[in-house]
Amino acid sequence: MSTPVKLAIVYYSSTGTIAEIAKELHDAGVKAGAEVRLLKAAELAPAAAIESNPAWAAHHAATRDLPEASAEDIGWADAVLFGSPTRFGNVSAQLKQFIDSLGGLWAQGKLADKVYSGFVSSATAHGGQESTLLALYNSIHHFGGITVTPGFTDPAKFVDGNPYGTSHVDAQGSNPVDDTTRTAARIQAERVVKITAQLKAA
Repeated sequence: MSTPVKLAIVYYSSTGTIAEIAKELHDAGVKAGAEVRLLKAAELAPAAAIESNPAWAAHHAATRDLPEASAEDIGWADAVLFGSPTRFGNVSAQLKQFIDSLGGLWAQGKLADKVYSGFVSSATAHGGQESTLLALYNSIHHFGGITVTPGFTDPAKFVDGNPYGTSHVDAQGSNPVDDTTRTAARIQAERVVKITAQLKAA
């Protein structure tokens, strides 16, 4: 009997949009039969910056007890979903710092041959979502990882329109995560688990 796919979802979220997408991916991954770890990247911003934004402060407090990702989690995983808000068209410093801490595993070849995929949010339409995902995937190429994107593999993907990964425009918090984004997350999680299971079976 084959063992379940081990899926790590590692994300950074300041005000909660990426966290909500991560939870949707988690639930879809579990439903698809994976063993899932939901983990946050450590916060790097100073307390004054966090407290200056009520939504950021509230989310920071609400997720205080969520476990932080470690290199051990990546070593454990068969597949990894990385999530980040866009930061000037690039990955957030918090998630990038975590990725940069994986050099030890990389040197041992322990990041290679795993499945990786990404998800993202931005405040505005065309606000760097695709460039952020492409920037994230640069690291995966260096890992020797296997990038599994949703592509246009399901008719619903033509609704959200992003083949690189799940994405959402939150309009500075005024546009909550909707059914279109939740469907995109489900499709992505199911595809990642399916392809990873096929690779494990092979």
